Amino acid sequence: MDRPFYPEKIISIIPELLPYLGVTFEIMLGTIITGLFLGFFLARGRLSKKKVPRKIADFIVNAFRCTPAIVMLFVIFYGLPNLFWAIFKIDINEWSKGFYVITALGLLFSASASEIMRSSYLAVPAGQREAALTSGLSESQAFTRIMLPQAFLVSLPNLGNSVIALLKEGSLAFTIGLVDVMGKGNLFISMNFGAFAAETYIALAIIYWVLTIVIEQIFKFAEKKFSKGRKAVSK
Repeated sequence: MDRPFYPEKIISIIPELLPYLGVTFEIMLGTIITGLFLGFFLARGRLSKKKVPRKIADFIVNAFRCTPAIVMLFVIFYGLPNLFWAIFKIDINEWSKGFYVITALGLLFSASASEIMRSSYLAVPAGQREAALTSGLSESQAFTRIMLPQAFLVSLPNLGNSVIALLKEGSLAFTIGLVDVMGKGNLFISMNFGAFAAETYIALAIIYWVLTIVIEQIFKFAEKKFSKGRKAVSK
């Protein structure tokens, strides 16, 4: 039997979903921090002149990039407790589901982050670093004062796209029982015995659409702001 469609219900569902955006943002922020932290070391490994660290980093990045988000999430959720118990004799089954989501998505995001960092660093002319060292700056000073600001600006468009992709991947968190905005939507459908499913998913689509636009505008603003400083220096 076909269920009737009530467009007006979409407007009433959205306010019920919005309070759970906090969980979505927490997962996203935790994943970004984790991914950037791990991605930095992977990028260093891929930029290393030594063969072994470079090969290890390349293997890890390729492995993560080839793993679907849903697969990584289930591997971490079901496999990590067994690993912790086998090695440390620690039971983590009762840990927050957010921990597993952040760990899984953070690993995947680290692969994208490392490639963004590596390509952005290589995009800065090597002469910039050499000129900084010649002027008396140390290696660390040349990196933080000269290379990093330029590489950061180059990375913004790709980083913005990766964050948007991460937002959508985070919607998979409900598959292990985490109640974020997507999880609440599915609970709402279940509590209504499958009624208003189309209306709920349209409401979710609107929320994700608005969030995507906001993130996109934030990165465009950041890129424009930092580009002004760069142009001023170049003049």
